[in-house]
Amino acid sequence: MFGWTLHGNGRDVAPGKVVAPGERLNWPATIAIGVQHVVAMFGATFLVPTLTGFPVPTTLLFSGIGTILFLIITGNRLPSYLGSSFAFIAPITAATASGAIGSALAGIVAVGVLLAIVGVVVQVAGLKWVDALMPPVVAGAIVALIGFNLAPTAWSNFEADPIAATITLAATILFAVLFKGFLGRISIFLGVIVGYVYSAATGAFGVPNAVTGLTPAEAISQAAWIGLPEFHVPDFAAPGTWSTLAMFLPVVLVLVAENVGHVRGVATMTSSDVNRYTGRALIADGLATGLAGAGGGSGTTTYGENIGVMAATRVYSTAVYWVAGFAAILLAFSPKVGAVFNSIPPGVLGGVTTALYGLIGIIGIKIWVDNRVDFSRPVNQYTAAVSLVVGIAGFTMHIEAFEFGGIVLGTVAALVIYHVGNFVARLRGSGADDGGPIPAVGQIGGDPEN
Repeated sequence: MFGWTLHGNGRDVAPGKVVAPGERLNWPATIAIGVQHVVAMFGATFLVPTLTGFPVPTTLLFSGIGTILFLIITGNRLPSYLGSSFAFIAPITAATASGAIGSALAGIVAVGVLLAIVGVVVQVAGLKWVDALMPPVVAGAIVALIGFNLAPTAWSNFEADPIAATITLAATILFAVLFKGFLGRISIFLGVIVGYVYSAATGAFGVPNAVTGLTPAEAISQAAWIGLPEFHVPDFAAPGTWSTLAMFLPVVLVLVAENVGHVRGVATMTSSDVNRYTGRALIADGLATGLAGAGGGSGTTTYGENIGVMAATRVYSTAVYWVAGFAAILLAFSPKVGAVFNSIPPGVLGGVTTALYGLIGIIGIKIWVDNRVDFSRPVNQYTAAVSLVVGIAGFTMHIEAFEFGGIVLGTVAALVIYHVGNFVARLRGSGADDGGPIPAVGQIGGDPEN
């Protein structure tokens, strides 16, 4: 598993070549690129626990552990970093608003188990059934409605401090437009830094927390440099937990799309042999997500930010991901790091999430564009139109003790309208839409061009 061969002279990537998963550069270069991967994933990974109230160090810990687990399960032949998935933000936010963190963690564990089961099926039966269930028009609708469903959350934070939010949003957009390559990919992270500095300069850190009574500056100064992360356990017996689980199930479809897209992207740049690890990738991400939920971390997924780093460096060596995984684990044992992230003001979060949630929606729309979805067909029109309105408006449905939110209902609407509509069309002899294979959508929350 660890028999990497040295690429070329070990210092540089040969012209016109890439460093394959089974190769590596010399260890100083490998370590440097591994640390760069940590920086690339950091901006998006810390935002998920920050937005949902989860402990940041715990999420980082399970992110690093999940990455190592992923490498082991895929036989050390599929380079990937498992960071926090933005697809979990909406159901976690809804679950924690109506109950304790235990209910949200139960949902994350359920998603992990189901994703691992999907991986086993894919490993045995192949990907054709996934392509048939979730063609581009459906996949795009599901991804888009998950992002747009979060719009009210962005506004509630934005109005807490409109000036800080506007400065953060403007900085994020400017960094994305002005910089290319790596700096452009971490524009969200840089925008948060700008907003954070503005808030600190205008006295936001002198306001005591309503619960702890400490100002952010005091909380940071009192936090230890080294300490254990904060762990929580899922609570399947809590009131409302089982209705909460329904909100998490659509996330499985997003994670399938992201993992399949990641494998295909790596295969395009390295070797088509990588595609045979698709089932293992789904199993690995499912186990990593379930493990994270069992200990208090957020669910994981393959990261588009790190795909960008690989594309820029042409280094697809799995060795750098071992470095990145262990670096994330080390960072997790610093309570001071968590205190810094927890001190980010709501206005700053409102500014960055206004862009971030919109980007999630745009990724869904990009799926339609890239796959040339034919919207002259009524079945495609209604699949997208109805599901988006249901998700954006936040439709809800109560069936006894169960409550189904906009993401669940929007996902069901997309699947039912598309498949029933095409079935009726075939009965009438009018033909059906050729959905095509599931697209390589890239990581939600990352660069939409990935």
